[in-house]
Amino acid sequence: MILNGKVALVTGASRGIGAATAIKLASHGASVAVNYNNSEAKAQNVVETIVKNDGSAISVKANIFDQTESEKMVGQVEKQLGKIDILVLNAGANFKMASFMEQSWEDFENKILREVKGSFWTIKAVLPSMIERKSGSIIIVSSGLSRKPGFGFSSHTTAKSALDGFAKALAFELGPQGIRVNVIAPGLTLTDATSFMQPSQIDAAAGFVPLRRVGLPEDIAGAILFYASDESKYITGNYLPVNGGQIML
Repeated sequence: MILNGKVALVTGASRGIGAATAIKLASHGASVAVNYNNSEAKAQNVVETIVKNDGSAISVKANIFDQTESEKMVGQVEKQLGKIDILVLNAGANFKMASFMEQSWEDFENKILREVKGSFWTIKAVLPSMIERKSGSIIIVSSGLSRKPGFGFSSHTTAKSALDGFAKALAFELGPQGIRVNVIAPGLTLTDATSFMQPSQIDAAAGFVPLRRVGLPEDIAGAILFYASDESKYITGNYLPVNGGQIML
């Protein structure tokens, strides 16, 4: 129970990596706020799974790309569970998968601004209590595509690269306050976002991974647990690829 007594907020936690992370953190003792925007039923399922296993969790609706909703979400979590010790920024903005020449500036701008705003406003709302207590762990879920681009992902690569830089700047600035900021960069992971892929495509992708398989949400959740806990208390500003060895730094 390495997170016993801690409070965690996981954005975009109704499914995929976010849901697996919420369940993982709760299984190690954290009281978890499961954020969702549209998928209320799925978020409630995550909460019920946690509670069924003797954990503590609530669901909280918020569009994290909106300042007012982000602030309201954090206030609700603090009122119901207590001050937030762990913030996992998993919710991402949708984007148009197409070549650069097929992208409009509006496509690019929408992805980059929403991606960064979602982290900016939520972190702004959480930081005052973390600074007051001189303690906290912020984990941003980026993507391996920020370091190794793929065709059709130019806006996604640019947006996630911005988050990587944002995390380093925050780690430098907040370190003296006892607050750690780290980045998790998943490789190809089996979630709703990759459900369009055919089994043959997944098998082909696995062939390029040293561990010879693609990721599962639980794989990413395990890495997030490490950064959430005091087992990583002397690590900040770090970028951790979780991809079976496909990217080695």
